[in-house]
Amino acid sequence: MLKLKQIHKIFNEGTIDEKIALDQINLTLNPGDFVTIIGSNGAGKSTMMNMISGVLTPDTGTVEIDGKIVNDLLEHRRAPMIGRVFQDPMAGTAPTMTIEENLAMAYSRNKKRTLSIGVNSKRKEMFYEYLKSLGLGLEDRLTAKVGLLSGGERQALSLLMATFTQPKVLLLDEHTAALDPARAELITQLTKSIVEKSKLTTLMVTHNMKQAIDLGNRLIMMDKGQIILDVSEKEKANLTIESLLKEFERFKGVASDRVLLG
Repeated sequence: MLKLKQIHKIFNEGTIDEKIALDQINLTLNPGDFVTIIGSNGAGKSTMMNMISGVLTPDTGTVEIDGKIVNDLLEHRRAPMIGRVFQDPMAGTAPTMTIEENLAMAYSRNKKRTLSIGVNSKRKEMFYEYLKSLGLGLEDRLTAKVGLLSGGERQALSLLMATFTQPKVLLLDEHTAALDPARAELITQLTKSIVEKSKLTTLMVTHNMKQAIDLGNRLIMMDKGQIILDVSEKEKANLTIESLLKEFERFKGVASDRVLLG
């Protein structure tokens, strides 16, 4: 469903600030794979996400989604294939629009644009049922402005908006990091439920090692623009936070990143 082949990206090439962001990355996800990604700041995690979504283009290499090379497709042309939830709960929704208007926008993402009304009675019924599945009572607030929702509620809505059109690939970029522990756990459980139910091919960046171990069927570790560890489903079943830290320290040679990965 997703294949990155020999992806290379350099920022500020030829200057004193030159940085190799991605160094010959190769990664393949089969349909339904849920891969968690860990690594310290600057490891290339978000750059890889931006490469997949079309925010950035590789200097060399190819990005393939569902058998199609998409290097030449701009971000908005890839949008029908990709769902993405960001760290900032404010980033995935329009605060001055209502819940149902936000959902109508997301629903139209992979459909041909028309002059028909975005929110009609049939869609309202559908939105009601989707929101009800979250268990947050948002189904009774369809006409409320999204800007009035809490951070956790907005992130739950962003997650729903990113997934209910069944994207080819779902990208979760530290989507629980800005939430308090209780709301982060809520979004984590919603993520697990939605991804498993819809069998979505998913990449999730996280600094929470427990979350990285508990979720998904595979785990990769990045450092200095490279994938330095790829843990299979069978290996992941026996993985612990301590063993993962030891692996990270073995590659990095330092223990200071315990804070970043904690």
